[in-house]
Amino acid sequence: MVFSSLTFLFLFLPIVLLLLAICKKTPYQNTLLFLSSILFYSWGGVSYTIILLGSITINFLLGKKICCTKHKKKWLIVGIVVNLLSLVFFKYTNFLIDNYNLITNLFGVPPVTLKRVILPIGISFYTFQALSYLVDVYRGNVCAQTNYIKLGTYIALFPQLIAGPIIRYNQIEAQLNQRNFNTDNFYYGIQRFCFGLARKVLIANQLALIADNIFGRSTETLTPLVAWTGAICYALQIYYDFAGYSDMAIGLGRMFGFHFPENFNLPYCARSIKEFWRRWHITLSAWFKDYLYIPLGGNREGRIRTYRNLFIVFLLTGLWHGANWTFVIWGLIHGFFIITERIGFDKILEKIGRPLQHLYTLLIVLLAWIFFRAESIEQALQFIHQMFCFNSSTTNGNLLLLQYLHPSYFIVLIIALLGCTPLFKTINEQSKRVIANGNIAILHARHIVILLGMIFTLFATCSFLVVGGYNPFIYFRF
Repeated sequence: MVFSSLTFLFLFLPIVLLLLAICKKTPYQNTLLFLSSILFYSWGGVSYTIILLGSITINFLLGKKICCTKHKKKWLIVGIVVNLLSLVFFKYTNFLIDNYNLITNLFGVPPVTLKRVILPIGISFYTFQALSYLVDVYRGNVCAQTNYIKLGTYIALFPQLIAGPIIRYNQIEAQLNQRNFNTDNFYYGIQRFCFGLARKVLIANQLALIADNIFGRSTETLTPLVAWTGAICYALQIYYDFAGYSDMAIGLGRMFGFHFPENFNLPYCARSIKEFWRRWHITLSAWFKDYLYIPLGGNREGRIRTYRNLFIVFLLTGLWHGANWTFVIWGLIHGFFIITERIGFDKILEKIGRPLQHLYTLLIVLLAWIFFRAESIEQALQFIHQMFCFNSSTTNGNLLLLQYLHPSYFIVLIIALLGCTPLFKTINEQSKRVIANGNIAILHARHIVILLGMIFTLFATCSFLVVGGYNPFIYFRF
């Protein structure tokens, strides 16, 4: 089940909200959310749910063991190994076997043939949450949860279960015990959810049609203009797809009284790759920093070890996103430029002015996305070659743009580009400031009525487009 499906919008979510309203002043809110989350996850297959429940149970027991024993480190290592083995088995077994067979085939060794392992949806996200919980218990940052339902709610909470944000236990520990399920939170949650739904359905899904069509063509048929269009559309698609999902998750969480951390902050406005990662998938960046980079030594043990640590972090960041060498290269591209900037290139960036800083960052990010999107390294390299192959014949190929960029798609593309800037955020903040300074009740009332009307219109439009529409979620496969 996905947030933009009609089943979720008109059946699952209304029922959960109604039941929560009924249970508002009872101690059963967490139980209801936990059971709702299990039902939500079970929509993708009962076998996946058994894996999720197994993860919750094991981490519940390990958390208590770490908290109550003298051998804390031993049980933490057990917890890390168990969680990572589960992740490696389900996510990387096929990748490891394929690469093993590729190497042994060179020496005439018969290939290993095993049934393909199916990836449980969202396993990367809930495994990382469980790991952060165990580490924080070990560090003494939080106490081990003694209530199974509360820990289960934290790990399996359906707004962020499938594709984040990655939430630390200490960020919602107090809210698991007591939270405000009130009108203000509900109003903000509805607003944020509809905003994310619009970003997903009205922008990401439309750009996906262009990007998938171009990336699905033979690279030899692409002209530079078509290839650049495909790359730009994909970069915008993945941003609006994932940021839209995060908006919906944050909005749903707020409806239930939870305050989830922000996950995006206009990443395409960054002026360096380092800044890009402070703005893109913020919760993942913070997770790798706190639970891998700093434990490895961070930047405290000299330059060489700092560069080594950054290399390891971005290698694993790439692998976390997918079991394919294309993801590894995507991660290493970012790692290479992060290290380059740390070596001294950041000083050069400071001297070249903002326009060139933005251009440098966008170019690196855009080229890296091609490896992220491509099915193979060969396809990615051929695609990049076509982007810069300006001596090829372009007449017939550029006619393809007419079917991609007709007025409706062109409008979506313009809105998407503007949405990557602070423009709409500034307009929204200015309108709120005018209302606050005016202190006029009728103006405030009109603002609410207009906003509710816009929310309803967006919701209705998105619901209409979802029917039979193209509705993928990129980060579901991670």
